[in-house]
Amino acid sequence: MANALTYDDLRKQARCIENEIDLKLVAFSKLGAGLQTPHSSHASDTVPLLSGEDTFETMSLEIEQLLKRLTQINEHMAEQPVSGAAMLHTIQRHRDILTDLSKEYRKTNSQHEIRREREDLLHGSSDSFRSEGINNRRDMYLKENQHIHNSDRMVNEQISIAMETRDHLQSQRQTFKRLQTRFNDISNKYPVINSLIQRINIRKRRILLFWDL
Repeated sequence: MANALTYDDLRKQARCIENEIDLKLVAFSKLGAGLQTPHSSHASDTVPLLSGEDTFETMSLEIEQLLKRLTQINEHMAEQPVSGAAMLHTIQRHRDILTDLSKEYRKTNSQHEIRREREDLLHGSSDSFRSEGINNRRDMYLKENQHIHNSDRMVNEQISIAMETRDHLQSQRQTFKRLQTRFNDISNKYPVINSLIQRINIRKRRILLFWDL
């Protein structure tokens, strides 16, 4: 297109597309704000709050394509040989217009998205407020029941640990008693061993006393 069209041809095309985009943006902005809703005068529960969604998407795609074409034309104009300050000013002016149109398009898209989310939320709330309230209470009861079940399980585990510890201590005590009885029986049965153990203890005390001196 840059080789076939002159600078004047490109400038005319740019103006034509700019005007077309500007007109579409006016309708696009109204549609995005919900001013052209076919069910606005008699809306009911069976009619979606957000109407004209398909029209909005179609117009959005058309404007995107026009902005892309306008961008290409501006690039081709910038590639033309510069003939003076007026030409530079004109090219810059077309760039500024493209920037403004693009900003307006993105702004309308953003406002439409915010409005759609808000209306979807309101529409969903009107349909499911009661069921959501019931579900929330049911979830709360289930969580509370689960909490009680977990508490009971933890208490049972602690009781089991305490009982096992008690049985273990009782077993150790019985073992020590049996060992003590065994030692007593051995001492009574073998007086020599008992006497030997006493002498060893006496000698040990003497050695300790010597080291203390």
